[in-house]
Amino acid sequence: MITASIFVPKKIFLTKGVGVHRERLSAFEMALRDAKIARFNLVNVSSIFPPHCQLIESEEGLEEMTPGQITFAVMSRLDTNEPSRLIAASIGVAIPKEVEQFGYLSEHHAYGQNERVAGDYAEDLAASMLATILGVPFDPDTAWDEQRAQWELSGKIVRTLNITQTAEGPEDGKWVSVVTAAVLLP
Repeated sequence: MITASIFVPKKIFLTKGVGVHRERLSAFEMALRDAKIARFNLVNVSSIFPPHCQLIESEEGLEEMTPGQITFAVMSRLDTNEPSRLIAASIGVAIPKEVEQFGYLSEHHAYGQNERVAGDYAEDLAASMLATILGVPFDPDTAWDEQRAQWELSGKIVRTLNITQTAEGPEDGKWVSVVTAAVLLP
């Protein structure tokens, strides 16, 4: 019999990085190095912030990890070699007030969005997903600040945040890669 406790993360940390190289894959590797997660075997997972999970600082999470370990993460990535092209990768987080309830992580990547716009968008995505399962009304056409105020008044969403990395394509045509990740730990 398989039990539900096989792997439910107890901790999550957020990280981000940027890398530049003449090869696309190497630029991505440099971004992972900058985010300090290149030495792990990363497995992309979907976007649930587990119940009873603690959001910790990246330094604390990295201390618990061993090079080569299989590591689950919600990741956002974008690359370009187009000079001056602005790219963004963002993870949004929405944590419910009730610790028994799961929350949401969202991944967003876009061209032409600055850090604030991409971060707000990712945060809004996560909060919207959480609001719908908590029964908090929202109007997708309402401005982000109005939605945030409505969710805060409901008392059901305790915290939203994002981590975002942006970069511009180098003028010399090298690849630039941006990455953000929510790393899940046992």
